[in-house]
Amino acid sequence: MTYLPNVYKGFKEEFPEIAEAYDELAVKCHGWGPLDEKTRRLVKLGIAIGLSSEGGVRSHARRALEEGMTSEELRHSVLLAFTTVGFPTMIAAMKWVDEVIEKHRKC
Repeated sequence: MTYLPNVYKGFKEEFPEIAEAYDELAVKCHGWGPLDEKTRRLVKLGIAIGLSSEGGVRSHARRALEEGMTSEELRHSVLLAFTTVGFPTMIAAMKWVDEVIEKHRKC
């Protein structure tokens, strides 16, 4: 089962039609084109890192692990952001990903 943050659950309850349209658009964008699932997940993780979106980084890391990606692959992806987004952004993302990895190992 996919984890949904409480804030998004609240949004879905208050604006169900908008949330449904958003979810449909996300599915269509995700599935369109030649990129495979793993590549799409890593692209989305990289975008979230570039935005310094803690929720996005955690969400895409969690999904990547659920889809069978290794912790080494995730950590390498974060490290690749270093020379583009800078050390503070990269190290924050590494912390978030490491926390997701640790929680995933305990499950």
